[in-house]
Amino acid sequence: MVARVVRGSDGVDRCWWPGEDELYVRYHDEEWGVPVGGDHRLFEKICLEGFQAGLSWITILRKRENFRRAFKGFDFEKVARFNARSVDRLLRDSGIVRHRGKIESTINNARRASELVEEKGSLAAYFWQFEDRAPFAGVVATTPTSVALSKDLKSRGWTFVGPTTAYAFMQAMGLVNDHLPGCDARDRVERARRDFTLPA
Repeated sequence: MVARVVRGSDGVDRCWWPGEDELYVRYHDEEWGVPVGGDHRLFEKICLEGFQAGLSWITILRKRENFRRAFKGFDFEKVARFNARSVDRLLRDSGIVRHRGKIESTINNARRASELVEEKGSLAAYFWQFEDRAPFAGVVATTPTSVALSKDLKSRGWTFVGPTTAYAFMQAMGLVNDHLPGCDARDRVERARRDFTLPA
């Protein structure tokens, strides 16, 4: 589908991608692009973007509460203590995406997240170094900033964090505002980004 703004049945102009799916529309309107400073939310999203690889985001979104339950609310200090038995348990959990590589990646990344917090003080302090305030340049899969974020994460031992995954994370967490011009959410998200202050 061509990237464009469409008017929903509720009369709201939106980016085309949520269609009329109620859950997807709510995600677009209330979450996507709104700046996030909470470490557990940031960790959750980078992991779920990894789980999305090869799938659609709506598939992951519909399973998000199951993922939160399975991964202890994405408290990375807890997930970092998962072991082989934990992996076996998760592989039997029909509520999530049962992919051994992605599950093991989430556990690995939890350990790397703990290391990053020791170094930077918080995941927010680290990720928001990669905020991108460049003017909207159209629909793209990666940017130089997402390539830099991906490269840095990989150098720290993170996995399933390619440039496309990194950019989807940036879009969702507010590090960039990619709501299309004309989308009712664009100005609202831009104001939220302008007013956003990183937590101490």
